[in-house]
Amino acid sequence: MSHRRISRRKALSSALALGATATLLGAVLDGERAEALPQDRIRPPGALPEGDFLAACVRCGLCVQACPYGTLKLGELHGAVPAGTPYFVARRTPCEMCKTIPCAAACPTGALRTALADIRDADMGLARLGTPRRCLSYTGAAYCDSCFKACPIKGAAIRMQSGRTRGGGNFMPVVDPDHCTGCGKCEKACVVEGVAAITVRANHVSAR
Repeated sequence: MSHRRISRRKALSSALALGATATLLGAVLDGERAEALPQDRIRPPGALPEGDFLAACVRCGLCVQACPYGTLKLGELHGAVPAGTPYFVARRTPCEMCKTIPCAAACPTGALRTALADIRDADMGLARLGTPRRCLSYTGAAYCDSCFKACPIKGAAIRMQSGRTRGGGNFMPVVDPDHCTGCGKCEKACVVEGVAAITVRANHVSAR
């Protein structure tokens, strides 16, 4: 009888501890949800609007496993991205624009829309020449069209516009928001060290 009482006490203590842990984790996640995402943390293709995405995402990590390029990462506790949710940083590893969109196909809850049939219709973010003075073409420091060459929808999402720039160059990259997917390949390809001249603002902060 004494042994049973001790076992019950242990079971009750374990249950209470587990409940407290779950409550604490829930509070942490709720706190992270309330914080704004940095503009360079980009959701995978097909992601629902941020609020709906966070409600639908179950933090399973299947999209990360399905990405063949290791682009997607999972947010960590107390990090800049809500824990367990997928994202990528274009300057480090951009989206490779897989035609089959395996990350969205792997999502079991619809947080990533499988209705996105063509990767060119993705709306992950919007590229822009955020710091023109860092752009070699804009300043005339060198002939550079690395961002244009890296774009998977070159000529539509990004083009090189001829004409004298205010920075002293003779041409500069111009982004068309109707065709830019926010994949970040242009940002990754920018040859300047440190912060790229052309950067992608994630769709939760992009104005289209």
